[in-house]
Amino acid sequence: MSGTDDVTSTDDALPQRPSVLRVLVYSDDADTRRQVIGALGTRPVPDLPELSFLEVATGPMVFTQLDAGNVDVAILDGEASPEGGLGIAKQMSDEYDPRPPTLVLIGRAADRWLADWSRADAAATLPVDPIELPAALGDMLRGKLSQQQS
Repeated sequence: MSGTDDVTSTDDALPQRPSVLRVLVYSDDADTRRQVIGALGTRPVPDLPELSFLEVATGPMVFTQLDAGNVDVAILDGEASPEGGLGIAKQMSDEYDPRPPTLVLIGRAADRWLADWSRADAAATLPVDPIELPAALGDMLRGKLSQQQS
């Protein structure tokens, strides 16, 4: 039995203390996907579960994976083309209840308002920063876990 088979989801879409979180990484750029996975590794934050990664290069495949229940956390490239991660995050918020915690990658810090518009739970800037990204992901996941415990 894998670490996520015996986990039940809550209304906030984050499993109760799973042993492994399944992270969808969406970007049309394979280098960006590799940078995200390299910056995070399998255990970026010691007090949170390990991560496993599912790389996705197209918008339709994001929704295929969501519909299949294969996603605990989503990291979406806001600079991806033709379907940007910001629009996908907004669509996820509109169409999925609950939806997995979502972090968007934005081109500039000044674009945080776009991340807010997309209703993403967190944002980090591109190019991928190996300090900023794990911190943003950790803060987002801790916030979701503390909401569940409240």
